[in-house]
Amino acid sequence: MVRLSIQMPALTAAWLLTGNREYARRACDHLRAWFVSADTRMNPNLQYAQAVQGVSTGRSYGIIDSLHLVEVARAASLLTGKMMSPTDADAIRDWFSSYLNWLSTSVAGRAERDAKNNHAMCWALQAAEYARLAGDDAARKEIYRSYREMLLPDQMADDGSFPRELTRTKPYSYSIFNFDIMAGLCQSLKGLDPDAPAFQLADGRGLARAAEFIYPYIKNKNSWKWAKDIEHFNALPVRSPGLLFSGIAFHEQKYVDLWKTLNPDPTDKEIIRNYPIRQPLLWV
Repeated sequence: MVRLSIQMPALTAAWLLTGNREYARRACDHLRAWFVSADTRMNPNLQYAQAVQGVSTGRSYGIIDSLHLVEVARAASLLTGKMMSPTDADAIRDWFSSYLNWLSTSVAGRAERDAKNNHAMCWALQAAEYARLAGDDAARKEIYRSYREMLLPDQMADDGSFPRELTRTKPYSYSIFNFDIMAGLCQSLKGLDPDAPAFQLADGRGLARAAEFIYPYIKNKNSWKWAKDIEHFNALPVRSPGLLFSGIAFHEQKYVDLWKTLNPDPTDKEIIRNYPIRQPLLWV
């Protein structure tokens, strides 16, 4: 699934950049294999995710693993109308609509939606982008309401940090990760009113404040004031999509300039696992 999330959006971006339809055709092959073909398609649920033999046949925590389908869905939204047959395009939209329904109604899905840390933010980004592909405006509006009324007030401190991420064994990694996911969620919800990236609570908490908090620590990791991550700390930071989205939304050139200097292609598998948005061309 991670390889799919790397290759298929890259092919889509290559098509957009060059106009070469062969890239798009290959990207569509991936979509048909994973979501259409009866012999190879996934079932639209994650009920066995992170199963533990003898303990559990599946746990809600595993839903975060399909975060890597978010950019696949974003790429699919660009391909279905131009490069796929109506039958295949409908099948792909139906798959993501079915998965969205499972995320929203299953016991595991609801548990992940109601988590108190980055898992809930990841659920929201997934749901928002799958709803966007499926054309489910009602679901998008409900996810945006949840972001404004629950995720943002419950997870962000006044200074723009995420306190629950700061108490983890990898506080630096998860602080950047949750910022990137939040920024991706706001980008996915664009087009709704009020504008999601610009939205802030009455006390000023919002994406802009999150960017202000994390920017100096991405720029200079040595200035990090909390504990260092117990592993993979030296592999960070990488090219944060949150910096790009915030830089564009708030006309902060320093965010974009820093984004340009960071590594866009990490090789550490754990970093890749927490790096689901890689092709900015698909998002801006």
